[in-house]
Amino acid sequence: MTRRLISTGSPFEKTAGYSRAVVDGDLVFVSGTTGYDYATMTMPESVEQQARNAFATIEKALKEAGAGFADVVQTRYYLTDPAAAGELFTVTGEIFGEIRPANTTVICALIKPEMKIEIEVTARVRS
Repeated sequence: MTRRLISTGSPFEKTAGYSRAVVDGDLVFVSGTTGYDYATMTMPESVEQQARNAFATIEKALKEAGAGFADVVQTRYYLTDPAAAGELFTVTGEIFGEIRPANTTVICALIKPEMKIEIEVTARVRS
């Protein structure tokens, strides 16, 4: 099988030299995705809305790869404030409550102050 690159057209992809997702065989690796609304290049204030925006971008990449949220086997959440975990988990519980992929949540700084969450997933395309 061949390696396939997926782009969302974000200006960050070209500037930083990465793909939104890489499909390699039956695996889909989705890059860390922040909560930008790429149509307006704005970032909402709340962690919950940033997470919803990030998951919308992730879902588009997964769909282009032939996968969906049900195919996600691992998630990684990077959160700038541990007090905001409840906002994040409201969204992740809605999306992954029945799917229950493996998960790691890390508290860290992100590259821009308006970024409060970054989400990365790995999925396996089922035939």
